[in-house]
Amino acid sequence: MSGLISVDEALALLAKNALSLQAETVALDNALGTRLAAPVMARVSRPPASVSAMDGYAVRLADVRTVGARLRVTGDAPAGRPFKGAVGKGEAVRIFTGSVIPDGADHVVIQEDADRDNDALVCRDAYSSTEHVRKTGIDFAEGDELLAEGEFVTAAALSVAAAGNHGKLDIYRRPRVGILANGDELRAPGSALAPGQIVNSNPAGLGALIRQWGGEPVDLGVAQDTLMAIRERIDAASDIDIFLPIGGASVGDHDLMRPAFAGAGFTPVFEKIAVKPGKPTWFSTRDGQRVVGLPGNPASAFVCAHLFLKPLLTGAGQHALIKARTVSPLPAPGRRETYLRATVQVSPDGMLQVKAAPNQDSSLIRPFLLSNALIRRPAEASSVAAGELVDILPIGPLVPGLV
Repeated sequence: MSGLISVDEALALLAKNALSLQAETVALDNALGTRLAAPVMARVSRPPASVSAMDGYAVRLADVRTVGARLRVTGDAPAGRPFKGAVGKGEAVRIFTGSVIPDGADHVVIQEDADRDNDALVCRDAYSSTEHVRKTGIDFAEGDELLAEGEFVTAAALSVAAAGNHGKLDIYRRPRVGILANGDELRAPGSALAPGQIVNSNPAGLGALIRQWGGEPVDLGVAQDTLMAIRERIDAASDIDIFLPIGGASVGDHDLMRPAFAGAGFTPVFEKIAVKPGKPTWFSTRDGQRVVGLPGNPASAFVCAHLFLKPLLTGAGQHALIKARTVSPLPAPGRRETYLRATVQVSPDGMLQVKAAPNQDSSLIRPFLLSNALIRRPAEASSVAAGELVDILPIGPLVPGLV
């Protein structure tokens, strides 16, 4: 597809050409940030038996329906050591948070509501219904589906899997993403720079995003400005799942990335997107490998990584947009769907409000320090006045205290 396509069309083509990754079994410690290759089913109920929600006394509800009920304490039930007998009429068992409710008991009198003198217990309150008992399987029951296939493994997902008695998970292996730059002027961060040379800053930030989205970044280095040099890097990276060439995709004499990948047998899927920034973003495939070509300007590369690389890595499909009120007017975007770096905050009345960065120059990376969202402006949209609602795509924690 050689012409300009829309962002939605690009996302649909990315979804159609999703990666096919092998499944593997890993320990919980190694599963964070991956995608599940199989559903996770509960191997146990949680809790596995009815347990006390408070420290107190396990009793029969029928015995404590009146104030001042007198009971005899017949034993105790520490957590991990269930009471072996049963609670009979007029009896109580000392119990602790998380302890199994003894047979015969169906209620817990918290210790603050009872007076005890040796084995004698007096209840200060009357009760009409069961309290402070967590029933068997109230969280989940054995056999329940806890996590679905394809779900992104978060810290919460790991906690749930562990509670379901799983020490390992079946996950899709992390896709290897090869970051490839080209340009005789590029030097590694920390290098001494000669006149005309610049720092190759994109791989550091993009690599961090790739890790965050469940991939394994691989720095393929900087190829010289020749087709042969770029081809050598491509041919040496047969284990890469997604190539991420940066720059070299416009119309200059030294823009060689696309022809280099075409010469290596990659078939173009799309070559330009009607988006700003990032019009030169392109996508190609070869067997099980994919190429997402990003613009060379840092801001464009970061924006387009969020828009197009993240969905390919996470399988997210369409972007999850939310609404916020803009604090300043926004001009009409023109013919291309436009994404503005912006800061979202919570207003005093609890509403989300968003402010576009004052300088949207695609060469500037520093504004990303304060940007936690992108404002989406549809193509051919009208200008927006301050206070109007706009679509935003979160790219970081929403402040204060929102994620």
